[in-house]
Amino acid sequence: MNRDRAVGVGLVAIGVVGILLYGWLVFFSPWRNFTLQLTASMAVAAVLGILAWDGHALATTPRRNP
Repeated sequence: MNRDRAVGVGLVAIGVVGILLYGWLVFFSPWRNFTLQLTASMAVAAVLGILAWDGHALATTPRRNP
């Protein structure tokens, strides 16, 4: 149980540091536009990747015969 707790605390720390770093990059850094463009591109790629994965699964799954 101690190892689970340590992993949990580590994940919380990584999450908080990531939020603070992203906030600084978006609001205070000279790379503001690049950060927003990169984030938007990653979000769109993730959504379209899930859509493509779903389409592939639908197209390649054998049809059931009732």
